[in-house]
Amino acid sequence: MQFVDKALARRFEAVEEMPQVLYARAFQKARPEIGAAEEEICGGHMVFAGLGSPIGRATGIGLDRPLMAEDLDRVEAFYRSHQAPSQVDVCPLHDPSVFEMFKERGYGIAELNNVLCRKLDPEEKFPAAPAGAEIRRGRIEEAEELSAIVERAFFPDGAPEGFGGLIAPLYQMEGAQAYVAVVDGKKVACGTGLVIPQHRVFGLGGAGTQLEYRRRGLQTALLRARLAAAADAGCEYAVIVTQGGTTSQRNCERLGFRVAYSKVTVIKKLEAS
Repeated sequence: MQFVDKALARRFEAVEEMPQVLYARAFQKARPEIGAAEEEICGGHMVFAGLGSPIGRATGIGLDRPLMAEDLDRVEAFYRSHQAPSQVDVCPLHDPSVFEMFKERGYGIAELNNVLCRKLDPEEKFPAAPAGAEIRRGRIEEAEELSAIVERAFFPDGAPEGFGGLIAPLYQMEGAQAYVAVVDGKKVACGTGLVIPQHRVFGLGGAGTQLEYRRRGLQTALLRARLAAAADAGCEYAVIVTQGGTTSQRNCERLGFRVAYSKVTVIKKLEAS
């Protein structure tokens, strides 16, 4: 298992930081009514992508430089200006003083996730796709259709407010690697990821399979296709952030991913004025 220090954790945190930054920039153009915004701070970014959106936290901060009280003041002022709660990602590589600072300011835990990583090798060869399935690159013009597959996989009764339409913008981001599984001429599963060249990491996400086509090895094949593409793009690690015990985590562990660390998102609710 790769030893994870602050420098490596900083690289891994980019797999959640940079997609959020790119989402904010995309929303500024396509959905200006949201008021999306992003700012650099303390080595990372703070992002707002709309009230009620699952996107919008301060991520990657305080790992390549100390996180000070004045930095947290800026984070809180940023989210307060958008009438949103202040949310920050924190991992075990942060200094103990950081956790104490959040405790003193009344932050609570909003989310707990595992960060899994896998070393990439451009010479690695992967098995062929399952019989009867074709794995190919997803195209930008298919973004809405493939995004709907993921939404139905997670929300069969319809995506809640704030979650709808979140996958489609990934297809237009620089560095996107999207793949689709086709069975009998029908698009039935897909998976996306993002090459982050400045950190030489590849962030996996945005995957789903139609219910009747599950347990056929399609997500494993889609994972393999993205790992090969990421290695070809010069990435050193593939990284995925999951909740513990999920199918996504089990699929990744079968392909050699290991938990690098667990992380929390801490939140401070907006005070009533």
